[in-house]
Amino acid sequence: MNQLRHRPLTIGALRAFEAVARLGSMSAAADELAVTHGAISRHVRTLEESLGVPLLKRGVQASELTVEGLRLAEGLTTAFAVIESTLEQVRPGPASC
Repeated sequence: MNQLRHRPLTIGALRAFEAVARLGSMSAAADELAVTHGAISRHVRTLEESLGVPLLKRGVQASELTVEGLRLAEGLTTAFAVIESTLEQVRPGPASC
């Protein structure tokens, strides 16, 4: 049986892709996450290699989400919103300090 070698998924790669999808550009995602454009690009490419599907249609001026990219972006945006909401519930409020 021929098995594909997959790179492990990292939260950084998932976060980078979600930011690209939500903000519409690698540069904006890099600014938001305080990393370089190259780091975002590598994260996205690693994620694509690990999943075995293209997530972006890369153009000269911009990138567009593929069907798989759109599906992943929607799930990740929801997941990160749930994580953030949960963290807010755990953090002490102003009265607790």
